[in-house]
Amino acid sequence: MNTYRTQGTGGPGCGGCLVILAVIALLTGGAKGLVQLFGALVFSGALGFLLLIGLFCLWGYWSRQKIEEYQKSQTESHNRFVELLVRILVKIAAQDGEVTREEIQTINNFFRYHLGYNQTQMAWVKEMIKVARESTRSLDALLIEFRDSSAMHTRLILVELIFQMVHTRRPVAERDLRQARNIALFIGFSEYELRSIEGKYRFQEQRGAASQIGERERALATLGLLASASEEEIKHAYRALSMQYHPDKVRHLGAEFQRVAEAKMKEINAAYDYLKKHGN
Repeated sequence: MNTYRTQGTGGPGCGGCLVILAVIALLTGGAKGLVQLFGALVFSGALGFLLLIGLFCLWGYWSRQKIEEYQKSQTESHNRFVELLVRILVKIAAQDGEVTREEIQTINNFFRYHLGYNQTQMAWVKEMIKVARESTRSLDALLIEFRDSSAMHTRLILVELIFQMVHTRRPVAERDLRQARNIALFIGFSEYELRSIEGKYRFQEQRGAASQIGERERALATLGLLASASEEEIKHAYRALSMQYHPDKVRHLGAEFQRVAEAKMKEINAAYDYLKKHGN
């Protein structure tokens, strides 16, 4: 015969245990014993609560120390660029009047997965998101500051990242695309430079099944060119973009943004190689 009880059918729960303890305290010490029991329970509960608060404060202090150490290990240009990037992304999300939890999560995921940020870097980003949400500075003011204090190759990386961010959402909202285009033009982009950034996104859904004509259009768009581009125009666009996106140009921004430039250079090289191989 099975002598084991099934879970939940026997034995007192936490409430039952407290009742038993209270009865024992009452029988052994009377009302005084009961008061002492409850005093001990309250004290231990308060002590545990204070311990949790202390651990939380220690964790916050340790986290802030790690963030400060990380910031000191980076260049001032890197830290300012990331701060402006976060502020601009938050202001873009706030254009409809509020920043939703989903939009904040999208920004966090962008830094975590697209830029490969670790726990300390993500804690830094989250602090900047909080500050950005409370800031009253307008998107235009941030963009003007960025435009007036940054070289073109730095602005290229910013707009590339904004387009990456927009395309992390599915489906991509036309309003977000329009805003990304407007930002690019606002900070001094030409239509040619804008076409180069948009090129890979415009044709990425065709990838793998595209015809030769579609691949040529994609390659031309990656170089910022129209279908009528001549061989000389292709060479000129390739040389110009290669100089603008060379990873050494953004070395001061940090390793993660050099990787963005390297990825863009691979796309530019692949587009140019395709056009050289297949001709006009």
